[in-house]
Amino acid sequence: MARGNKEESIRIALFSMEIGIDHKMPTYGGGLGILAGDILRSCADMRVPIVAVTLAINKGSLFQRLDDEGNQIELPADWRIDDFTTLMAPKVSVPIEDRVVKIQAWKYLMTGIGGYQVPVYFLDTNLFENSTSDREITYYLYGGDERYRLLQEIVLGIGGVRMLNALGYTNIRKHHLNEGHSALVTLELIKKIKEDNPEYKHEQIIESVRKKCIFTTHTPVQAGHDRFPAQLAKSLLRGFGNGEIDEICHGNELNMTLLALEYSEYINGVAKKHGEISRNMFPGYPIDSITNGVHHVFWTSEPFRKLYDTCIGGWRKDPFDLRYVVSIPKEEIILAHAEAKKRLIDLVNARHGIGMDYDTFTLGFARRVAMYKRADLIFSNPDRLVNIAKNTGPIQIILAGKAHPSDIEGKELIKTIFGDIKRLKDDIKVVFLENYDMELAKLIIPGVDVWLNTPKRPLEASGTSGMKASLNGVPSLSILDGWWLEGCIEGVTGWAIGSVATDQSDDSKDAEDLYDKLERVILPMFYSNGGAWAQIMRYTIAFNSSFFNSHRMVQQYLLNAYFP
Repeated sequence: MARGNKEESIRIALFSMEIGIDHKMPTYGGGLGILAGDILRSCADMRVPIVAVTLAINKGSLFQRLDDEGNQIELPADWRIDDFTTLMAPKVSVPIEDRVVKIQAWKYLMTGIGGYQVPVYFLDTNLFENSTSDREITYYLYGGDERYRLLQEIVLGIGGVRMLNALGYTNIRKHHLNEGHSALVTLELIKKIKEDNPEYKHEQIIESVRKKCIFTTHTPVQAGHDRFPAQLAKSLLRGFGNGEIDEICHGNELNMTLLALEYSEYINGVAKKHGEISRNMFPGYPIDSITNGVHHVFWTSEPFRKLYDTCIGGWRKDPFDLRYVVSIPKEEIILAHAEAKKRLIDLVNARHGIGMDYDTFTLGFARRVAMYKRADLIFSNPDRLVNIAKNTGPIQIILAGKAHPSDIEGKELIKTIFGDIKRLKDDIKVVFLENYDMELAKLIIPGVDVWLNTPKRPLEASGTSGMKASLNGVPSLSILDGWWLEGCIEGVTGWAIGSVATDQSDDSKDAEDLYDKLERVILPMFYSNGGAWAQIMRYTIAFNSSFFNSHRMVQQYLLNAYFP
């Protein structure tokens, strides 16, 4: 471990069900894990005394195959955790029903720009001492039924606190609960405070736990918050006694978000709008907001890294220096983007033989495939889209994304998009790339000309794909929701779909606005005014990337939450 980063010096612990570190380590499923990875990358760069706890996910998250009709075939990811991590000696136990489940931990060191290392521990129940079913608790990310999900959250929250103690992290001052999955951290802290301070009254116990916890909520819809029947919680957690479980249950259920809200001193949403929505969803709780960011070096493509290294010497250490991109000649920005675009187009043509062109306007969309994200909005009026491509300028479209294995509607949406692709094949080249992951994202996002994002308002808590695009000079065409409400300067950093005056989305109006922007503004500028286009690329880097990065986000956590 790097000097100055001993166990006893660590004062913050981040608990997250998933953490995206490397595409070869499939321990993440989407934005929550990618964000956690970016937080830790910035913490390593900035020498923040933090340790992270997550689940090992032995079988890896979903590996996606798509057949010719767009049917999603889910395969287990083939990976070995010991290729990337070191097995630690301590083992801990958590009480589940009438037995104990053993947990081991694998250690990964995330190294920052100056050599400082942040330890990440992957909790694993795949031990010979456990029964077959208990060994499988850490097999699948968000897999199985609600019982399986609660078992995982017991391992993460209760097992995570116990493992940190066993590993010698005795000076943790703040426990950062990254979404409600880790809310059972609070139950273990309640137990420990009661044991250490038998004279404490209920209010003193609550206050002591609150001082130790901060909570980040990522979900702007009630259905996205984990709830478990109280009877299930009492059954699985009977080792704690019904009194403790009654304390953390609201009514007849264990609501993980309410548990985290009740026992956290600092609470935040992940964009200004999301903070407002969360305050309305959970009145009475002091919910702040810290807008998400992305790690500026990790998500910048090689051509732009070289450009920034040449022209902006300090950008790797301080992403705020990216505002100086306004002094980089437009021609240099155009050349860097052309190289990133060539890499993407070459990959697409090699995989699909579709004959995409380097010079054709390329629209990109890649997200988890869920109905509210509306990946098919661009195909709402295929005749209009074809007419635009024929009369204003040719268009090619690259999409990617996985549907959750249990999301039947999401899977059907992929099949619908495959049908749209076939119908458009004589007029517009469209491809849907399979198995969207971190590595593919690092090719698609920098390689397109405009980044498309079309969630239903107000269901986008933040979103970060457009932030990654901005690092590479790719402007967004996006619904005014989440971070884009803060990042959109119309015609400067990109373009809005819809109006800020409306809080609810209308599919037909949003589609028409999307087509209007393409036809009247975006395509004419792309094909006829290269200087203006390059200026927008330059501004999206200077204005958006210099702010919407994880260094700024971590600084806000340090000031507002970790060490207020």
